Amino acid sequence: MTTDALDVWALLGDPSRRSIIEALSSEPSSVTDLAKALPISRPAVSQHLKLLKDAGVVVDRAAGTRRIYSVDTDQLARYRAQLDRFWGTTLHSFAQQTELEAPLDAPLTTDGTHD
Repeated sequence: MTTDALDVWALLGDPSRRSIIEALSSEPSSVTDLAKALPISRPAVSQHLKLLKDAGVVVDRAAGTRRIYSVDTDQLARYRAQLDRFWGTTLHSFAQQTELEAPLDAPLTTDGTHD
């Protein structure tokens, strides 16, 4: 099951899940290793990883009796692109609104915008 982008953004709003993503960005890890490195319990790490895996943000592989988790860099790149588009659109809209609100007699700066 994969969740939609809004659900992923909500998932990543949790500080523990962001910490897990940060840790996994440095190196793939098991639940036990993550629990040792983070201030949350092993069962909590497992629950967070399940949500992140369901959302497609992390992947896992078998290593003997353990599961090793890592960040799905392709999926994170898609979310990064979505955030970049959102940010770019927001900045563009802000610039347009600012230009509309600038007094017509305001002097232009060297880059052609109003002060």
